[in-house]
Amino acid sequence: MEKYFTVEEANRTLPLVRRIVSDIVATYDEFRRRLEEARILDPEVAAQLSRRRELEAEMRQLTDRVNGFISELEKIGVLFKGVEEGLIDFYGKLDGRPVFLCWKLGEESVEWWHELDTGYVGRRRLPTHLLSLGGS
Repeated sequence: MEKYFTVEEANRTLPLVRRIVSDIVATYDEFRRRLEEARILDPEVAAQLSRRRELEAEMRQLTDRVNGFISELEKIGVLFKGVEEGLIDFYGKLDGRPVFLCWKLGEESVEWWHELDTGYVGRRRLPTHLLSLGGS
């Protein structure tokens, strides 16, 4: 069952959520660097095979770390939506209907929402009374 957050509750979780999302983005950057290095190695060159195996093992560990971070977010009740933007959604309610409260890394607070079926492209600013009071 989903946990529904008020804007205020979502904002209270942001210090922890921000740290976890920052860890995901940083770990994913490490993963991409290793992937790029692995791509330029020639699998036919025996001397490079050992490094390729090391990189593959490191990428598996990094993937496990990212999955662990995502599990931490899920335990809080937060949905991880995008590694490139550090994007997450909180289940919330607006005018009595379920919506996603939307936040991405670099934003100071939760100030956006979108319908459950529209995603990030349908993101809209929360009504002013929710921003100023921090409630729903």
